[in-house]
Amino acid sequence: MKTNSTNVEVTGKEASSKSAVFNLNTIAKNFPATSDTMLVDTRLTDEEKASARVFRVYTPVPAHYHTTCDEYLTVLSGRATWFFGDEPPFEVGPGQLIFFKQSTVHGTVEILEEPFVVLAVDTPRRPPSDITFVNPSDGTAETFIQSKVLY
Repeated sequence: MKTNSTNVEVTGKEASSKSAVFNLNTIAKNFPATSDTMLVDTRLTDEEKASARVFRVYTPVPAHYHTTCDEYLTVLSGRATWFFGDEPPFEVGPGQLIFFKQSTVHGTVEILEEPFVVLAVDTPRRPPSDITFVNPSDGTAETFIQSKVLY
């Protein structure tokens, strides 16, 4: 295994993009301190059958859902209060996996400890525009997330 100039440990032939090992701790540390959007993400993989991203949540995120995919979210750092639909909010922290099916209403009530950084695997791939707020005045795809290359 070798490491390229952008701190990504790469297995196999780098040019083939068939496999890679990402240093999630390094990526998590590279997020900006502030953001004009609710989240900033960096896409690790972007395949038709699944996409993987790391994102940081900067502000509480109102009730919303995604119509194209199921989501698997692993908290890498920080703590937050999270909710699904009308169920009571619950606390999540490092090492916890949050799973929900497509079109499940969810959101972040409060960030309890920063930075709140999450690894997301979306199956199938979730396009950045796939965000529907329950209350449309709460936001748009543009105010929800900004993508940056952080590795």
